[in-house]
Amino acid sequence: MFRHILAATAVATVTVPTAAHQDRFAGVEIETQEIAPGVAVLFGAGGNIGVSYGDDGTILVDDQYAPLTDKIVAAAMALDDDPIRFVFNTHYHGDHTGGNENLGEGGTLIMAHDNVRARLAAALEEGDSDGGLPVITFSDGVTFHWNGDEIHVMHVHHAHTDGDSIVHWRGANVVHMGDTFFNKVTWPYIDLKAGGSIEGVIATAKRVLDHSNADTRIIPGHGPLATRADLQAYHDMLIAIRDGVKAGIDAGESLEQVQSRDLTQPYDTQEGFITGAKFVEAVYKSLTGETDYSPR
Repeated sequence: MFRHILAATAVATVTVPTAAHQDRFAGVEIETQEIAPGVAVLFGAGGNIGVSYGDDGTILVDDQYAPLTDKIVAAAMALDDDPIRFVFNTHYHGDHTGGNENLGEGGTLIMAHDNVRARLAAALEEGDSDGGLPVITFSDGVTFHWNGDEIHVMHVHHAHTDGDSIVHWRGANVVHMGDTFFNKVTWPYIDLKAGGSIEGVIATAKRVLDHSNADTRIIPGHGPLATRADLQAYHDMLIAIRDGVKAGIDAGESLEQVQSRDLTQPYDTQEGFITGAKFVEAVYKSLTGETDYSPR
C-alpha cells in the first residue's frame, strides 16, 4: 500500500502545481525532530507537522504544501515504513492542508472538524483549492487508540479560525496546537473572516495550560518546539495586549491611536508573516466585532 502512496504523490506533485510553484519549494528540506517514542515533528515550509508512528501505521497532523508531499512522505518513512493511514488537519489553511489531495489519492484518509471540510469545499468551488477534502469529520472531538497511545483531538471554538483542533498524545505528553499557537517566529494570525477571535485564542492557550505540566512538549503551528513555560508566556502576552487594546477602545481611541502605543514592543517576537501592528489590528477588530481584516 505504501508504494501506492509514494507513486500517487510522485505523479501528483509533478503534474498539479505550476512550475513557479514547484520552484518556490525546490530548496525546502524537511527537518525531523523526535519528541517521544512514536511521536515526532516535521519542519519544512508551512505549518509544523506532527507524526504518530509505530505498529498501527502513521498519522500526520497537517501536511504543508502539495509540492512537498514527496519529501514529507520520505521523512515519515524514515521514521517508520508503515503506511500513512490518516492525515488530520488542525484547520483549513493551505499551508496545513496543501498535501491533502496527493495523500488522499494514495489511500490516506483525511480527517478534520466539520468546518474545515466546509471551508475547503467552498474554496474548491471558487477555484481557490486543488481538492483533498476531509472524508471523516466531527463536531467536538475524536480519540485515536493508536500506536500504544491515546490521541485526543479536541475542537476549540472561534480561535485562529472556526474549525481549529488541538491534538493531545496523552501517554507521550505531547500537544499539537496548530495555529492557535505561533511560537516567536511571527505575531499571531487571527483569521477574523473565518470565525477567529482573540478571546478564542486566549481560551485555547488556557485550556492547554490547564491540562499540561512542566514536561509537556508543545508543537506550535509555526516556530520551534515549545514548553509549557513558552505557552504560559504566550498566553500572558495575549492577555496583556488584549487588555491594552480594550482599554484604548473603552477610551474611544481609534485603531491608529491604539497602534501608536506600540503594545507589542515589550515582547520578543519576530516581525514575520504578521507584524505587531497587524496583530493589534486583529485584536482591535475582534473586540469591536469587525471582520474586514487581511494579514497583509
